[in-house]
Parts: sequence; structure tokens; C-alpha cells
Amino acid sequence: MDSIPLLEMRGITKHFPGVLALNNVNFQIMPGEVHALVGENGAGKSTLMKILGGAYKADSGEIYHMGERIHLSNPKDAIDKGINVVHQELVLAPHLSSGENILLGLYPLKNNLTIDWKKLYRQAKEIVQALGVEIDVRKPVRDLSIAQQQIIEIARALQRKSNLLVLDEPSAVLGKHDIENLYSVIRRLKSQGISVVFISHRLEEIFIIADRVTVLKDGNVVATRETKELDTTSLFQMMIGHQLSKVYQRTERKFGKTILKVENLSRHGAFNNISLELHEGEILGISGLVGSGRTEVARALAGADTPDSGTIYVNGQRVHFTSPRHALTFGISLLPEDRKTQGLFLNRNLGENISISSLKDYVRLFYMNLIKERKAILKLIKELDIRATGPAQLAANLSGGNKQKAIIARWLGAKSRVLIFDEPTRGIDVGAKVEIYRLMDQLANKGVAIIMISSELPEIMGMSDNILVMWRGQVAGYFTREEATEEKVLECALLGANQNGRQIV
Repeated sequence: MDSIPLLEMRGITKHFPGVLALNNVNFQIMPGEVHALVGENGAGKSTLMKILGGAYKADSGEIYHMGERIHLSNPKDAIDKGINVVHQELVLAPHLSSGENILLGLYPLKNNLTIDWKKLYRQAKEIVQALGVEIDVRKPVRDLSIAQQQIIEIARALQRKSNLLVLDEPSAVLGKHDIENLYSVIRRLKSQGISVVFISHRLEEIFIIADRVTVLKDGNVVATRETKELDTTSLFQMMIGHQLSKVYQRTERKFGKTILKVENLSRHGAFNNISLELHEGEILGISGLVGSGRTEVARALAGADTPDSGTIYVNGQRVHFTSPRHALTFGISLLPEDRKTQGLFLNRNLGENISISSLKDYVRLFYMNLIKERKAILKLIKELDIRATGPAQLAANLSGGNKQKAIIARWLGAKSRVLIFDEPTRGIDVGAKVEIYRLMDQLANKGVAIIMISSELPEIMGMSDNILVMWRGQVAGYFTREEATEEKVLECALLGANQNGRQIV
């Protein structure tokens, strides 16, 4: 790498009302470097990158680009300097084609009058191909996968002549195959001399893709180190400020009776002949690639979708759910993958989100017993250690981990005995992950049955008592904790082979 930084932020400080978000932060990016930025939620990562992207203005501090001091008053200033931010929530025009999105604002013209569509699509295709991927640039963005949409965002940044690209949680919603493609794109950018700031909660990928890593905690820089000098344990320790004795919080326990039994459950185009058993106190992990049918099965078990055939038994009773509310009457609840749009009422407060599914417990004749409701809410907040200013705090302002805890509190308040977690730790920091793992273990020890869907194989291996693997809508394999290895589970997920190596057809 060159000795002169591509970009340097010196002494960056930023206050918000009552909060010191960044405190004298120094951050340096070298040409052609992949520099990871990590830290718990609230550490200051997003604030620092918003200052770099021109969305926020620092209270004090200086920014230098290729040795020259620059002033970034707005995002356009940053883009003009070759600094582009690809946010976790992608910003695309879904009704426009991929090519139109890539060249948005820079459309080639014929005679300075009309858009030269042939040239537009040719230029867009060349940009995408330069990233080593194949995407139909005439196809509407809404018809692309999340992974392809992300590539379009990166391609658009390159069209703006980027020399620095900020990727905020780029792998959060991707499966293994798409993540590998993303890594290839990043390596290609690096080979072209483009620098990348890589923000991620998946610490294992920091060691795969990053040259250096900077750790933020409570608005301060803890350290900047070369990744080859670190391991996951030491990185964990820097992020949370103390040593982690154990990441996956799982204790040995005995299962109770069968609480949920599924026989040959099928839904056209989603999954076929799914059978499983779940016991009180068991954590059943469901693994598989994105698109293997995991979420679709979860939705059917929680009453959100109706299966075409098959049978569901709860405590030995045959049931046919017509809605999530109906499933809840049998004690089954779903914590969805997208907790922002499907799990929480973000414009309502924490207390309302917790009690919304158990309001009947607080009704006396025609009146609500508000004292009883508040006591129940406070009890759940304390038991689950939800970090908030109180029940009145807006749900939208909770951290990712506390949003997840709020949904768990709701279902525990509604007396759920089967909890289905779909990607329970996606998008939350390592400290919050450990808290969620500990909470899941505690619930299982109290007899709550848990189905955990996860794309993270270490999470599946670390938390599950038994593991079911899906492949193309089918059960590809089933393993006890003792039988399971990462190789076996991965083989099933990729090839559809069970533990005996037989291909599922």
C-alpha cells in the first residue's frame, strides 16, 4: 500500500443532545485497502461514516483526501471526491431498469435531446462486467435478488468514479454463495486500486476480506490493527471491553414431551413433505441456503401461510391454523427475519409493543386494567434486560438486540411455548448476540421449545440440540448434536445429501 493515506479523518468529534457520539476519532484509509470498521451498536460507526459521506457535519476535526484538507457539507461533496456509501438499506428506484439505476443522473444523450438507450445499456453492461458478474441491465431492479441489487449499488458508485467505497453490512441478508460473490467483487475493486470501508457484525468475514480493522466503542477508537495480528477472541475482547468466556450460551438439559409434530407438510412452490418433531426445552436448528424454504416452513408453522397438505399436531392435538393469531392460541409464535417491518410497530412505544398480543389479560369488563398491564410490561423488561429509557421509549429508537428482545417479551407475555426465531441475530452486534443466545438457553431450560433458523453455520452448531437441514424445499438431513459436523451440514445444504451421503431427489 502507498505511504500516503487516501483519506484521513483527524480528531472527529460529534455531539447529539445528551450524547457524545464520537470523541476525537482518528481514522485512516490507505489506497487499495479493505479496512473493516467494527463495534457494538451505538459505538459510533454509522455516525462516523455519515460524516465521511457528507450527511452529518462534525462538531470538530478535519478530513484529508489524498493529503488535501476537504470540507464535506453534503453527500454531493463526498461523491465529487469519489467517496460513495452503499447503505444497508439499499437506495434504488425499483421500477427502473438496472442500467437506468446505474447511470442515474448521467444518461447519455442523442444530439443533447433524447436518451441514447443503446449506449446507456452498453455502458451499464460494461460496468457490471468489470465487477465480474452477469446481470441483465434491462431488467427492472424490483425483479433482481438482494445480492444483485447490491451489485447495482456498487456499479452505480463506480460510475461516479469512486476511489473509496463504504459498504455498510453488505452481507447481512446474503446466503453463502452470494457472500462469496461479494468477496470476489471486493477483491476485484481492491485490485483496481479502489479502497473499501467494510462494516460488519459477522466477525469471521473480517479475517477473510479485510487488511486492517478499526474497533470503535462508545464513540472512541479502541485500536487499529492489521487483521493478521488478531483472532476472533481478541477482536471480541476489544469490542466489548472484557473477555468473553463463551459465545454460544448453551447448557445441557433434558427434553420434555413432544410439543409440536409435523408430518409431510407441503406448500406448492415453497416446500415439500416436511416432517419434524419438537420437544419442550429443545432448540431445533434449521439450516440451509437462502431460498431453501426455511422461512416458508416457519411461516406455515406460525399460521402466516396455509400449507396445501400435511398435518400439524400441538400437544398431540391435530390443528389447522388459519392465522398467526390462531397459532398463538396454541402457544406458537414467530419472530420474523425482518423485525422492523414484520415484527414491531416502530411508531409505537416499547410498552405497547410488548402488551399488544396479550391485551385480553388486562381487560376488566369494558375497561383496561392499566396498572396490571404496566406491571407485566416492567416485569418482562427487567427479566429480559431490555435496555431502554422505559416503556414509553419509541420502538424505532431501540438497538437491534433490544428490538429482538421486545418481540420475545411480547410472545412470552402472550404465554407462547413454541418460539420460532428466523435469523435471530442478523444485524445485531456481538454483545447483543451473546445476550440473545443466553436468553434462548434460559427459555429452553424453562421448557420453552425453540426453532432457530440461521444462515450462520457457527450459530447453528453452537446453539442447536438437533439440526434439520433443508435443500430446495425438502429435508436434506437431520442430525443430533453429537452427529453434526460443519462438513455434514454444509454438504446437505449445498448438495441435498443426508448424513449417509444419499442424494435427495
